[in-house]
Amino acid sequence: MRGLLVVNPHATTTSPRVIDVIVHAFSADIDLDVTFTTHRGHGHSLGERARAEGMDVVVTLGGDGVINEVVNGMLDDGPGPDVPMLAPVPGGSANVVARSLGIPNDAVEATGLLLEQLRDGVSRTIGVGRAEWEAAGTTEAGAQWLLANAGMGLDAEVIDAMERHRAAGRSATPLRYLSTTLSAFFRDTDRKEPSLTIRDESPRRAPITWPSAEAGGAVVNDGFFAVIQNTSPWTFLGTRPINPCPKASFETGLDMFALRRMHVPTALVAATRMIRGTGSRDARGGLVTWHDRSTVSIHAIRPVPFQIDGERIGPVCDVRFTAHPAALRVVC
Repeated sequence: MRGLLVVNPHATTTSPRVIDVIVHAFSADIDLDVTFTTHRGHGHSLGERARAEGMDVVVTLGGDGVINEVVNGMLDDGPGPDVPMLAPVPGGSANVVARSLGIPNDAVEATGLLLEQLRDGVSRTIGVGRAEWEAAGTTEAGAQWLLANAGMGLDAEVIDAMERHRAAGRSATPLRYLSTTLSAFFRDTDRKEPSLTIRDESPRRAPITWPSAEAGGAVVNDGFFAVIQNTSPWTFLGTRPINPCPKASFETGLDMFALRRMHVPTALVAATRMIRGTGSRDARGGLVTWHDRSTVSIHAIRPVPFQIDGERIGPVCDVRFTAHPAALRVVC
């Protein structure tokens, strides 16, 4: 079996000693090529290379960002039987993708599990999402695959602020995420004028038949921010999952969560719902959730921040999300 190990040496919980242990462990079972990412976007080219060279598996050591880059490279020409398997070893701060797949959050334990599954030939096929957008203020368009989630508005504002913290040398701790979120909510985001129109464009008779698919056509005209989930949970605050769409799954379509009001009572209801992971609707219509959709579009009347899998994309006005089932094989 031929494989590529892609290491993000700057990942939050990765150290030279951990990297050395993992390299030696995988090298014992796989004809392994080891590469360290050196710049943003490097993982994309490595994913392209792995597919072009017919590799069997790509192992990632890092967070959700490096997984996203590698998968986007592997799927650059779309899903297909020649796409290598993905084996994610968690090394970031949240590790949403790996933990959602049931992989231990400890890198060494995860390596043991993944090697065992590779020896036994065990893999799982999952669905992924795709986002296509137009950058604000330009005619430039972009497109990217997503594994965990995407967000427009407050969610992406927090990501922007956290990237500034990291650039200043501050670590991405759960406490810093919490304080940054509170600061963004009370100081930065516009809590008076909603900017988003969100449309469910899923066909009533979708060509992809998910058991729980619902009829399309719903519209939210007054959204303040929106989250698209391809899996559950949305993220983690330390060990606690944060779950606005608890039914989201790699085996179904996309889920959407939006806030139509940004008053403190509505925010408290939303926060309680996320922490408890309940699917009940509350706050007098201030919360909107959609489950298992094949296509969702979002239009903003003014440029709003946008993130995919925890990585900043930039301000956008129009994004279209589509679900692509059975697009990627994962060792887990």
